[in-house]
Amino acid sequence: MTDERDRDDSGRPRNARPRDALGRPLPPGSAGVPRIPDDLFLPAVETLGYAQDLLDGGLPFHAHEVFEAAWKNGPAGERLLWQSLAQLAVGFTHIQRGNLAGAAALLRRAGDGLARVERPAPYAIDVDGLIAGAAALADDLADGTEIGPTRLRPRLTAS
Repeated sequence: MTDERDRDDSGRPRNARPRDALGRPLPPGSAGVPRIPDDLFLPAVETLGYAQDLLDGGLPFHAHEVFEAAWKNGPAGERLLWQSLAQLAVGFTHIQRGNLAGAAALLRRAGDGLARVERPAPYAIDVDGLIAGAAALADDLADGTEIGPTRLRPRLTAS
C-alpha cells in the first residue's frame, strides 16, 4: 500500500486541497481562498497585526493558522499564549460553521489558557479582555443567544 497523502516540501502530511473562507476543504481543482503558508514566521507584533486584519475581515480560520505558526515557531515560553489565541480563533470559526457546542468548548479552553498567561501579557495583548469576551460568547452560546459577526472580531491588543 502506498501513502498517497499530500505532503509539504519537508515530507509532513499536508492537505493541499483548496479551502473556503471558513477553512473547509473544497473539491480538488476548486477555487479557494489563499492559504497561510505553513512556514510563516513573523515577529510577534506583525503576527498580531496580521491576525487582527484576518479577524476584522471575518476570517478567523486563517487567523488561527497565523497564531498556530507563532505557537510552533515562537519561543517556548510563549507557546501557551499563541496556542490559546489559536483556540480562540477556532472557536470563532466553529461559530461561523454552526458548531455551537464545539465553539463554546474551544472558547472556554482558550479562556482557561489565557488565564494562565503571565501578566502583564507581552505585546500589549488584552488578555483580560479576550478572556472576558470568550466567556461571554460561550455563555451566550449556551443560552441560545444569536452571535453577530462583530462579536467575532475582538481587539487583540490594548493599544
